[in-house]
Amino acid sequence: MKRSKSEQTGPWLKTSYANLIRYVPSGTYFARIRIQGKLIVKSLKTDAISVAKLRLGDLEKGERQNVELRAAAVTGKMTFGECLKLYSDRRKADPTFKPKTKEYYEYRTKALLKSWPGLQEQDVRKITKTDCLDWAARFRTGVSPSSFNHTIVLLRHVIEVGIEAGARYDNPARFIKASAARTTQLRLPEPDQFAAFVKEVESDGKGYCRHSANLVRFLAYGGFRIHEARNIKWSDVDSKRRKIVVRGDPTTGLKGRRSGEVREVPMIPEMYDLVERLRPDRPDDHADALVMRVRECQKAMDRAAKVVGMERITHHDLRHLFATRCIESGVDIPTVSRWLGHRDGGALAMRTYGHLRDQHSTAMAQQVSFQKTIAGESVAPKPTLSVKP
Repeated sequence: MKRSKSEQTGPWLKTSYANLIRYVPSGTYFARIRIQGKLIVKSLKTDAISVAKLRLGDLEKGERQNVELRAAAVTGKMTFGECLKLYSDRRKADPTFKPKTKEYYEYRTKALLKSWPGLQEQDVRKITKTDCLDWAARFRTGVSPSSFNHTIVLLRHVIEVGIEAGARYDNPARFIKASAARTTQLRLPEPDQFAAFVKEVESDGKGYCRHSANLVRFLAYGGFRIHEARNIKWSDVDSKRRKIVVRGDPTTGLKGRRSGEVREVPMIPEMYDLVERLRPDRPDDHADALVMRVRECQKAMDRAAKVVGMERITHHDLRHLFATRCIESGVDIPTVSRWLGHRDGGALAMRTYGHLRDQHSTAMAQQVSFQKTIAGESVAPKPTLSVKP
C-alpha cells in the first residue's frame, strides 16, 4: 500500500499500527512508546511486520514494568523475585534471544530457586557475598560445569537489575568462580565404519529410510546444525558455484546472528554428488521446496549404530564429523570455523578440534627433510665454503 509523503518524516515511516514505525534505509521496524512522559525508541530487530507486531507488545509490557519496578526500588524494598521478573520480561521481549535460549534460561531459573530456598522473597539489597559463596558451594557439586556457569550468569544478571534500579550498589555474585569446562572426548566413526552406518540406515526397510540416510549424509557433508539442515531449500543450493546458503529458522534465523543474516558453505565433492543425485529424482520440486524430506532421524541412527557396532552418535555429532574430516584433510581451523558458522575467529573450534591439528602437524613434519633425494637415494648436501675477497 502506498503512503503519502506526509506520513514519512525523514528516514522514518509511520505504519498503520500504534507505536510501530519503520526505518526506511534498513527496512527495520522500531517501537516508539511514551511511558510516564518519557519517549522510548527501540529496534525490534526485524524487517517483517508480522514479527514486529508480536515483539512490540512484549517490549511495551517490559518497558512499563521497568518503570514500575524502578519506582518500587526508590520507595521501598525490592525483592530478588521482583528483579527476576523484570529480567525475565526483558529476556522474553528481546528479539536477539532465540526461543531455545529463552527456554533454557527458564530451566536454569527453576534450578536456581530450587537450590536456594527463600531467595525469591529475599530483599535484593540484603544478599551478601557469603550467601552467594555458600549457595555456590552447595550447587556446584550436583550439576555439570556448563549448567553451573550458566546459573551463575543468571544470578549476576538478576542482581544487576537491582543495581540499575538503585536498590544496591554492588554485585556479590561476582565473587563466585566459574567451573572449568570438561573436555568432551569425541568418539566418531572411521570412514569405512561411517559408510557401513549410512548403508544400514538406508536399508532399514521403513518408508522413510532413504530420506533418513540422505539427512545423515547432508549433515555430515555440510556440517549443518539440524535446525539449519531442515530449513535449506533448493533455491539455497547453487551447484554452479558449488555453495549452499544457510539461513536457519525462518523466524529466528541463524544461531548467534541477527535476523536476515546468512552464511555460505562450500560443497565438498560428496555433497555435490549428493545434491546432483537428489535433484533429478525430484523433478516436481519447486525452488522453495525443502531439500530434506525428514526433519530428524535419531531413532534410525541409534538402530544402525547398534547393528554396525559403533558408538551412538547424534545429529550434532555429524557436524563434528564434518569438521574432523576437513581438518584431517588439511583445511585450516579458522576456515573450518567459518564454514561451521562460528564468529570467534576459530577459538571454539581450536578448543574442540585442536588435538586433530596437532596430530596433522606431526604427520606433516615427517615429510620434511634436509637431505636431497637423487634417483631414490637420500644424499646429504655438501657444505659450501664462502671466502671473503
